[in-house]
Amino acid sequence: MEILETAFMQRALIAALLVGITAPAIGIYLVQRRQALMGDGIGHVAMTGVGLGFLLSTSPIWTATAVSIAGAVTMELIRAYGRTRGDIALAMLFYGGMAGGVMLVNMSDTGSTGDLSAFLFGSLSTVSDADLWAIGLLAAFVVLVSVGLRRQLFAVSQDEEFARVTGLPVRALNLLIAVTAAVTVSVAMRVVGLLLVSALMVVPVAAAQQLTRSFRATFVLAVAIGVAVTLTGTTASYYQDVPPGATIVLLAIAAFIALTALAAPLARRRARLAEAALGVPGDPAGCAAGVPDARRPGDDVRV
Repeated sequence: MEILETAFMQRALIAALLVGITAPAIGIYLVQRRQALMGDGIGHVAMTGVGLGFLLSTSPIWTATAVSIAGAVTMELIRAYGRTRGDIALAMLFYGGMAGGVMLVNMSDTGSTGDLSAFLFGSLSTVSDADLWAIGLLAAFVVLVSVGLRRQLFAVSQDEEFARVTGLPVRALNLLIAVTAAVTVSVAMRVVGLLLVSALMVVPVAAAQQLTRSFRATFVLAVAIGVAVTLTGTTASYYQDVPPGATIVLLAIAAFIALTALAAPLARRRARLAEAALGVPGDPAGCAAGVPDARRPGDDVRV
């Protein structure tokens, strides 16, 4: 294939694959916690890290990771301890991160606002071998956390008070989710850009939820959608010369719309099957026990 003959597209496709896996993998916990826009906030803060990388003439991925982690921890502490003025503090953090990034890039000798756009919206041609190694290491960390600790992270995301009663270190796990989200932003910024990474963390999860009834199924389907749209969007950007980040996000939204349209007839079909199995016309949802295809409350908490 022609697309695989160029080294930069080989690197871009590998990076897209890693982003497609990691973004929904941590995004499912953010959606469960009703923090869908957290990735967007971290992306704003990461701008300062990118600018710092240009100023220090070092890899922007590592400086963005460090600053993103600091910003994510600050956001989590504000969420946990902030009261009435917590939203104002978060707004100042987000806007300050954007402004700081632009200022630091302009102060550096190696960067410009033109270079900054590659991090804001993604740029396939700028993924170097060093960037790919960094993305791979960071992606491995995200996968290990999101899969290896899925039961604990799900419990905290579902009900913090219940998790605390069961003896889980709720504060530490909340911070771990925030740190992992920050690392994911650094992983994805080369492919989809800092301003669009939040969409890739949320939309595939929302699309998967239209069809699935358990956490495990949602996780698997969301990652599959993420991989599909990132690889397809990256390929389309090569052949059609369109922005990769915008293409990937639009494909994810299209997947959400398609699965939403598909979910309604499937739900009606399951209801008819459940009603037929029960022989009870008044139970279209199939809520009675003993119906294997019916949705039960426990389906929402299987990990």
